[in-house]
Amino acid sequence: MIQRVQSIFLFLSGISFFSLFGIPFATSSVPVPNLFNDLIYNVQDNAILMVLCVLGGVLSIGAIFLFNNRGLQLKMSYVVTVMSILLPLVAVLLVTNEGTGTANFDKIDDKLGIYLPVLSLIFSILAARFIQKDENTVRSMDRLR
Repeated sequence: MIQRVQSIFLFLSGISFFSLFGIPFATSSVPVPNLFNDLIYNVQDNAILMVLCVLGGVLSIGAIFLFNNRGLQLKMSYVVTVMSILLPLVAVLLVTNEGTGTANFDKIDDKLGIYLPVLSLIFSILAARFIQKDENTVRSMDRLR
């Protein structure tokens, strides 16, 4: 059934991925070459971030409709969990390696976007937990037959 609690968690995880297209990771008060030319650092500034964000959102939303195949749904939830971990790591690595020198690093302020993958991580872990609970319940019912 689509109206299970893990479907809600997967949907919220997908929404948090897709909301990164409108919410920046960080802002800067001075233009920093490569990443902060427009003073805003968001998902559209790098192709890797964009791919991770789109793939994480699509897998989260797509996993909702795999309610008949809980094993695949669980694996997709694990992949979304990994993408939720990779997204802020890649964003921070890009800022520290490409976009900042020692003089401009203190002028970068983090925004809500850097915390949304953490929220997605929590939702995908909760979804995986409830998918596993459903799988255990179905297995225990099969034993009773």
